[in-house]
Amino acid sequence: MPRVGLTHLRVISEARELSEEIGLDQLTMTAVAQRLGVKLPSLYKHIGSIAELRRIIATIAARELGDEIANAALGRDGSSAIYAISQAYRKWAVNHPARYRASQIPPAPGDFQHEAIVGAVARTFTAAIAASGSENTGAQVDRARAARATLHGFVTLESTRSFGSATNVDRSFRRTIHGLTAALALNPAPRAGDASPSGTTAPRMPTHRLAST
Repeated sequence: MPRVGLTHLRVISEARELSEEIGLDQLTMTAVAQRLGVKLPSLYKHIGSIAELRRIIATIAARELGDEIANAALGRDGSSAIYAISQAYRKWAVNHPARYRASQIPPAPGDFQHEAIVGAVARTFTAAIAASGSENTGAQVDRARAARATLHGFVTLESTRSFGSATNVDRSFRRTIHGLTAALALNPAPRAGDASPSGTTAPRMPTHRLAST
């Protein structure tokens, strides 16, 4: 019988916290069992393998990121949506670096649930660009990928302190997003100094609206 007080949700919660401390790639079933103060066989009554546990953590992280940017995009389109998404993306990634790394783990082949969760992130970017009236679906996908790649590169460098200096990182981010919207052939994002991890959102644009995802 499973240990009294030990539940599937508790195992996941403790494993997530531990993975943020030591890194998801260093997470083991033994380490989780020690964290919970239980014997390894008791843990296997709730989680079948370390691969299953890492997958669960990765899907939760990807869903959290997807929810953050989808909420930021609601009621916006074009550069306004990209600007708001970028702020939300950066804020979440910088505040939760371990979760962000977990969110970027690709789904295993045939893992359709994980694929759908990760795909929701991409669809938010594509929907923001499509709502601006940009040409065909292929071009929209290309632009969405460019936006995600730009943000991923920036937040990865920032969260690993690879810029070398924290001076004017907000300004660099603001200019990066301004340049991104120009490169995507959207109306450039505002130059106002509010694109920080704790910042505000950009002005709304009064055209097409995004539905929730």
